[in-house]
Amino acid sequence: MTEPTAEELLLLNNQLCFALVTAARNVVAIYRPILEPLGLTHPQYLVMLALWERSPRSLRDLATDLAMDPATASPLVKRLEADGVIERRRSASDERRLDIALTAKGAALRERALDVPRQVMARLGMTVPEVEAVRDGLVRFAGAAEL
Repeated sequence: MTEPTAEELLLLNNQLCFALVTAARNVVAIYRPILEPLGLTHPQYLVMLALWERSPRSLRDLATDLAMDPATASPLVKRLEADGVIERRRSASDERRLDIALTAKGAALRERALDVPRQVMARLGMTVPEVEAVRDGLVRFAGAAEL
């Protein structure tokens, strides 16, 4: 196999950024009809995943885990609160801080979301090990890109 030329490397279809943006757009499109019956958008689903792992938590902590800045996460939290799946309340350890916590409705939504990953894999036509390999490669890439 020969090394690509500078001209070949500059082609749109050879760009890593283009492949990532296209893949991200396509994956979000796959999630959309699966999440719609749950009343969630893809970004809201990510917030809920983080809260199903640990609740309550501060907005800053939530945003950090989601690789977002708090200003981006805040409207998602407000919308989920309006939908009754989360609530903001004063922290027991620091009354100046608002914690974000699941409501009973939000905790119950987790049961309805349990099949989401399998539905996504079925739509992608991929197995768990295939999805894990792609995910692990992307995680490694994201870590390297932060340097």
